[in-house]
Amino acid sequence: MNSPESAENTTAPVCSAKGCRADAVWVLAWNNPKLHTPERRKTWLACEEHREHLSSFLGARGFLKDVVTLAEWESRPASA
Repeated sequence: MNSPESAENTTAPVCSAKGCRADAVWVLAWNNPKLHTPERRKTWLACEEHREHLSSFLGARGFLKDVVTLAEWESRPASA
């Protein structure tokens, strides 16, 4: 049986960098204009250590649209 603490740990957002299991602090909103409509936003999560690396990866391809804190992203109103 899972304890409440273990349930919380499995749902906590983690960094999207390969092999990283650190808590996510940043949301990198992006889209690939060849695949997505202009208003569509895909997201990667980043810890402090990987924010710049992931941002550079997306930015070099022209995909990066926004970088905000996870708290700010979660407080945004849901799209209709």
